[in-house]
Amino acid sequence: MNAKEIRRNLYKVFRMTGIPRNVIDERASLTDDLFMDDVDMACFLFYLETRFKVNVKNEEMTHLQSVGSTINYLQQHCA
Repeated sequence: MNAKEIRRNLYKVFRMTGIPRNVIDERASLTDDLFMDDVDMACFLFYLETRFKVNVKNEEMTHLQSVGSTINYLQQHCA
């Protein structure tokens, strides 16, 4: 999966969790800027793992702090 496909699919995942399109930015923090709580993160992870066919381990959750870091994570695990 190339970078453009990863971004497009990740934005779809964010939209499925109810995040407005206009606030999705690579610098946006998932918790501080997108206001994702534990329930939102659980839904986000479910959709993320389903769409990208990845399995995010608990210890890897620290890599998913922002939109940009999530893109980087997916580029490493969806290559």
